[in-house]
Amino acid sequence: MAGTSEGGTSTPRTRQGSPPSLLLTLLGDYWWGQEDPLPSAALVDLLADFGVSDVAARAALSRMVKHLLLVSTRSGRHTFYALTPRAQAVMRKGAERIVAFGAGDGADWDGRWSLVAFSVPETNRSAREALRTRLRWLGFAPLYDALWISPHPRHDQALAELGDLGVTHATAFVATSPALPGATLAPQSAWDLDGLADLYRTFVAAWEPTHAALGKGAISPVDALVRRTELMDAWRAFPGLDPDLPRRLLPTDWPRDRARDLFRDTYEQLGAPASVRVRQVIGAYSPELADRVVQFSVVSDPPGPRPAPVTSGRAGAA
Repeated sequence: MAGTSEGGTSTPRTRQGSPPSLLLTLLGDYWWGQEDPLPSAALVDLLADFGVSDVAARAALSRMVKHLLLVSTRSGRHTFYALTPRAQAVMRKGAERIVAFGAGDGADWDGRWSLVAFSVPETNRSAREALRTRLRWLGFAPLYDALWISPHPRHDQALAELGDLGVTHATAFVATSPALPGATLAPQSAWDLDGLADLYRTFVAAWEPTHAALGKGAISPVDALVRRTELMDAWRAFPGLDPDLPRRLLPTDWPRDRARDLFRDTYEQLGAPASVRVRQVIGAYSPELADRVVQFSVVSDPPGPRPAPVTSGRAGAA
């Protein structure tokens, strides 16, 4: 399925992230809350739209079963996969973070910082890397190597993550940062805000062409599915990089609002044609399940899955 779309636009077929991560994103976007199992052949075909081979797709399904994200069943010669409660919980946690990220201005921030100090042996490199990833997702950054800081009251969550990784030498506390004459190390210096601003501007430059193509009938269902998933992947990286600092601690020309508006509007408009593609693939193997496809929304009230509308399949008609 690689190549040129029906509308004449070139569809990207490479992406960062593993096939299991991609599949979990797809299921979260279009099969949220569903208990019915999906045919393995349909899931393999969906991954093929992203350039994932049959062998890699089936290996991804096996890994997801091993990690308790999917459960497999058989009917005759056919295999089916359903989301586990653990997978639903993982998707829910991630969705809540994505939807809430960047929504406020921190006007009610009381000036207190959450700090977590811990000790992990250098020999336990895997735990150190996993811990850094989880703390960054919670909005922490290293003020010093083993002292991490966040403007949000998430020290209890941080300690829970430490405990989950078997880190027992840790403590958490709350502190304020007085304005000292001549002080050069403000807490917000734990983040590279200039570099982060550049990433937001790069995001806007990369996705404005897709947004401009919406309404022109130039994006096919396959393109819409691929682009919407890649858009979510690109935006999902920011909560692990951006601590969502209170507005008064940020530069006046902070570009996140523009990037967030672009993400939300583009993601929503791509939803209808993308869900057409998902229905096509699932319907080819289990027609009775095609109408169960949902469309995850980041702007509905409340945010979450909603029935996927039936459209002509063109983004321009969405």
